[in-house]
Amino acid sequence: MYKKLSPGNLTLVVLAASLSFGACKNGSIFSKKKDKSSVTGWNYDDKNYGNFHVLKAKEQKAGPGLVFVQGGTFVMGAKEDDVMGDWNNVPRRVSVNSFYIDETEVANVHYREYLYWLGNTFNGDTTIMRMALPDTLVWRSELAYNEPYVDYYFRYPAYNYYPVVGVTWEQAHDFCVWRTDRVNEKVLIDKGYLNKKAPLAAMKGGEGEQTFNTDTYLIDPDMINNKTAPKKGGLKDVAGRTRKVITFEDGILLPGYRLPTEAEWEYAAYGMIAENPKPRTKEKNHGEELFSNQQVYSWSKNVNGLRDNRRGSWQGQFLANFKRGNGDVMGVAGGLNDRAAIPGPIKSFYPNGFGLYNMSGNVSEWVGDVYRPMNSMDVDDVNPYRGNKFEKYYKNASGEYERDTLGRLKKAVVTDAEAENRRNYQKGDVINYLDGDSISNVTYGYGITSLISDKSRVVKGGSWNDMPYWLSPGSRRFMEQDQASSTVGFRCAMTRLGSPEGNGFKEGNIFGKRKQNKKKM
Repeated sequence: MYKKLSPGNLTLVVLAASLSFGACKNGSIFSKKKDKSSVTGWNYDDKNYGNFHVLKAKEQKAGPGLVFVQGGTFVMGAKEDDVMGDWNNVPRRVSVNSFYIDETEVANVHYREYLYWLGNTFNGDTTIMRMALPDTLVWRSELAYNEPYVDYYFRYPAYNYYPVVGVTWEQAHDFCVWRTDRVNEKVLIDKGYLNKKAPLAAMKGGEGEQTFNTDTYLIDPDMINNKTAPKKGGLKDVAGRTRKVITFEDGILLPGYRLPTEAEWEYAAYGMIAENPKPRTKEKNHGEELFSNQQVYSWSKNVNGLRDNRRGSWQGQFLANFKRGNGDVMGVAGGLNDRAAIPGPIKSFYPNGFGLYNMSGNVSEWVGDVYRPMNSMDVDDVNPYRGNKFEKYYKNASGEYERDTLGRLKKAVVTDAEAENRRNYQKGDVINYLDGDSISNVTYGYGITSLISDKSRVVKGGSWNDMPYWLSPGSRRFMEQDQASSTVGFRCAMTRLGSPEGNGFKEGNIFGKRKQNKKKM
């Protein structure tokens, strides 16, 4: 009696038969059919047709420490009365593309790793170290005894995973560049495209211009002297030989770490995906739009903010590190309300809907934007941001690229002459676009008649020393980019490339094919 095959078993039989028919006499399998261009008909990755390498659609991997944030639309700005009367966070609906952001604030131990690399690579160069060292004197106050924090907060092991403070916007930006290079350098070493002994050699006193830099590797790889080729499994050149250099089109290197924009930071802080705990997992299942107009703080779905009222499980427990009132930053002995007199550990307190820690409280955080009170009214409604300086890679009189003392490829701002024939922008430095220029016909005397200048950068999130008002993601303040504070730290972000819904999803709505009725002519 014959046994009836299930569809799954039938598939296996058909597959086995296909493989047996495709086998040669020596038992090998015929190579798969080459992908080819729908424009020219030429095969991809075929040395007989030019060996043009095209990587099959590949999902972007999240860099170390990052969490994926699915973008969308939300109301950016104040979610409660503007009690400060600043009128600098007027509500406005905007859209933010998907991106990645750090799960936590950058901690002391992370920043010390950065300083360790600089000190070893540049032989303790005092100028370079001075540029990077956090200002521990930010803890000092004329009328408080904070000297122990000056001496110990950044270096003592008990504070390893507390957020780094005393860091300027400029230092935070430089940390992002360094982090990009170290992550991509490790990727290339693991893939066999860089000598694995090179980083150690550099940290034993190598010159700065010899260190690995992502931009340099992509723009002028001849300036990187520790390139090598994988012993097996590497990409091939036109002649079929293993390549020593990869390009960004190969999908191996990651985009750069950077400071998040104000819109990205605020959107991520609300964690609005918590309103829809089951986002769609199949193409046919469409979830609700992920936004809420009335959420005040970052960790809760309800408008009251501090407590989980479903089961009363968090009643009385503070979900953020903040200042309850004048003279009360942690409560009473035997029952401390937030268990943190100063910043707390980076994974303390309750994460929001995206799984991000301390987006409200602990330390305020630098974001990328240049501060203007009316940013919400004058920036674009898709990926809003003020602070662009459109740059190009600098070439010297001999037409060669140059690296600076930190090993980074030099850049120069696009000149007005170079931009004059463009329609989408007319200047390279557009920090002041439509803000005191010839088009708007207004001037403000920034930095002269006001505290705001082109170096003023936005600070978000509220800190351990702030009242609850500042914990709302919609609130905003500013500091000069070369200043630091005991209440301000930062976290990094990275651009998302590909589908906005994340890995495993298609981009755009995909509909089934429909045959067209053909009429005989």
